[in-house]
Amino acid sequence: QVQLVESGGALVQAGDSLKVSCAASGRTFTRYAMAWYRQAPEKEREFVAIISGSGGLKNYSDSVKGRFTISRDNAKNTVYLQMNSLKPEDTAVYYCAAGARLGSVDYWGKGTRVTVSS
Repeated sequence: QVQLVESGGALVQAGDSLKVSCAASGRTFTRYAMAWYRQAPEKEREFVAIISGSGGLKNYSDSVKGRFTISRDNAKNTVYLQMNSLKPEDTAVYYCAAGARLGSVDYWGKGTRVTVSS
């Protein structure tokens, strides 16, 4: 069982930067690929970024590529999402996810809210 707790969501202005974090429980953190998803009001949840267990593989959605960076600190059981040049359309609840296989989701966090004002 893996528990995920996101933090760092905030109200920011367009163009600002923000870093959100996800702390995972358990001693098997490196076995899991970690991902960020987001869900905007009245929209479906969408993929944002993913990182492999070792951190060597990363992938991003086209909408955030070049602006967002996913990283992980396996010593701290934590995954991060650095968001730069934020836009109002980035407003959403950001969810952390863990999957035993790249692209699968076995566990979800409860989310952290990011609001970008214009």
